[in-house]
Parts: sequence; C-alpha cells; structure tokens
Amino acid sequence: MPNDFDQIAVVVDWLDACRRRDLDALLDLYAPEASLECQCDGAMVSEGRARLASYWGPRLDGFAPNAFGLEEIQPTPDGVRLDYVSHDGLPVRMVFSFTADGKVLRTYCAPVAQPLRKDIPSVQGTAG
Repeated sequence: MPNDFDQIAVVVDWLDACRRRDLDALLDLYAPEASLECQCDGAMVSEGRARLASYWGPRLDGFAPNAFGLEEIQPTPDGVRLDYVSHDGLPVRMVFSFTADGKVLRTYCAPVAQPLRKDIPSVQGTAG
C-alpha cells in the first residue's frame, strides 16, 4: 500500500543516524535515485548514493556539539519539514519527500533565515 509508513519516524531515524555519525545507516534511508539540494553552502545538488555519501561524509566526520538537534518537525502535504541544528551548529530547514515505500526521495535544505520553497512536488505513485 503506498505511503503506508510513518514519514516523521523516517526523519527521526535520519536525525539519529546523523547524531551517531553512521553514514551507511543514513544512506540506507535514501532511495537509490535520491537527490539533495542544498542552499546552505551555495546551491548544490547531489544525486545518487555516491554523491550523497560525498556530501554527508565530511559533515558527519566533524560537527558541533549541538549538531542535529531537533528544533521542529511537521508533516506537509508532500512529506515532512524539519528544522534542526546543522553540522556546524546553525539553524537549518530541510524538506523531505518520499517514495511510496518509505525511502527519502528528495531533500531540500537552506538556512532557516533564508526563504525556503514551501514544498517539494508530490511524488505520489512513485515506486521506490
């Protein structure tokens, strides 16, 4: 059954993997075709497991003591919006969308002070 999973629980698992610095567990939450668009360090897009590993690896290797602290988490019509403390201790908002089987398909992040896209286009019916 499509979307028969707890999207917020997936995001909490995502935060837990980041806090543990467990890159493999983090990457396992993403679909093989997943993409990440980051506006925190200048616009960049990473697609696929290898590129996501290149993006997240250095961020998990060394981070601020309060990194990956949960500020707010909310469901959205197309996924989940997460406000958290980034690897360098700054407030960030990340928007997640998911495959029908509960894998992270897309993430978009930006500093909380920067305007964010309200949502990511719906991926309903996307098989993962």
